[in-house]
Amino acid sequence: MADRVRFELDGHVATITYDRPDALNAIDGDMRTDLNAAFTRFREDEDAWVAIVTGTGRAFCVGADMRNGAGATGDFAGTFWEKPTINSFESGWEIFKPVIAAVNGYCLGYGLTLVTWCDFVIASERAEFGFPEVRIGVPTIVGAVRLPDRIGWQNAMELLLTGERVDATRAKELGLVGRVVPHDDLMDEARHLAARLCEAAPLAARATKEMAVRSRTLPMLEAIRWGETMRKVAGATEDAAEGMRAAAEGRRPEWKGR
Repeated sequence: MADRVRFELDGHVATITYDRPDALNAIDGDMRTDLNAAFTRFREDEDAWVAIVTGTGRAFCVGADMRNGAGATGDFAGTFWEKPTINSFESGWEIFKPVIAAVNGYCLGYGLTLVTWCDFVIASERAEFGFPEVRIGVPTIVGAVRLPDRIGWQNAMELLLTGERVDATRAKELGLVGRVVPHDDLMDEARHLAARLCEAAPLAARATKEMAVRSRTLPMLEAIRWGETMRKVAGATEDAAEGMRAAAEGRRPEWKGR
């Protein structure tokens, strides 16, 4: 993996860091390749149970790098100019492990699109959020799909159609951010949350997140029937048996992710 994205695994917590601070972590074709590699590694590594996504320098990610005309996807098939394609975590890769966004600074465009796909958002007091695309003549697509469900119609339209930024306090008021913390405490807060998430059985957590995601587009009866199937699958795992034993013996379970 190139230097534009760092992947670090500490225990069961993966930290994925945008690391192009000279360009405010703007995404070009090379960085897109590195980001996809990082999220693929997180998805496929059975020892990685939770991810924290953050940035270096003054920005989380300011979106696509427009300076060379390549935008955020470079030569990837299925770009904005061709046809809608799910070709990255931002655009909707299914990763049912928990993901925490630790937003350290400017979070714009593609950066905010990623945040809308994360399960938890912790923001530095210095963070700013926005979808500036309409101000350069480009529609926001995935952000427009997700944002109304996340923060309500009028709040979403205000962000999407004005292209204006909001600070961390306003983002929390809108429901875009879960908590705002002092800048120097950001990563400690994210790691503390990740440690709490690692107390859960990882396969049960993934099944629960998948149920929450998929049930939003299913009728109630189909959602419940599908969920009961998921319960049976998860209940047949080694971790489920360990959880029952640990409860009976009054001790903490030792999860294996199997």
